[in-house]
Amino acid sequence: MIDLTSDFGKRAARRLSEDEIIWLTTTDNQGTPQPRPVWFLWSGETILIFSRPQAHKVSHIKLHPRVALNLDSANSGEDIVVLLGTALIDPSPISPAEMEAYIEKYRQGLVSIKMTESEFKDSYRTTIRVTPTNLRGH
Repeated sequence: MIDLTSDFGKRAARRLSEDEIIWLTTTDNQGTPQPRPVWFLWSGETILIFSRPQAHKVSHIKLHPRVALNLDSANSGEDIVVLLGTALIDPSPISPAEMEAYIEKYRQGLVSIKMTESEFKDSYRTTIRVTPTNLRGH
C-alpha cells in the first residue's frame, strides 16, 4: 500500500480522484515501454481501467504485469505523480457502484467520442486493475 498521508500523498490522492487521464505504461514482448493515455477510476487502493479485449495493453499485461502510471505534470514541470504497480486482467464482475462511478466520471467524455454507455460497456469489456506499490514525484 502506498502512503497517502504525507502532504505529497494527499495531493496525489486528490489528483487520482479528480484527473481524467492517466498514462499507463506497459512493456511489450520485446521489452519496449508502451505508454498510452487511458481513462481510470481510483478506488483509494486500486486503479480501474477498461480496455477492448484485443488491445495491445491487455496482451502486454498478461506477459509483464509490472506497469507504471503517470499523471500529467503542470506546464512548469511541477506536480509530478508517478505510480509503479502490478496490473491484473480481472475476470471478476465489476460492482454496479464501481461501474456507475466510472460512467459518471466519463459521461461527458462518452458524449465527446459519440459513444453510448451501452456501447462503451460492450466494447471496453476487459477489466484491468492496477495495485500501486510505489508512489513518487513532487
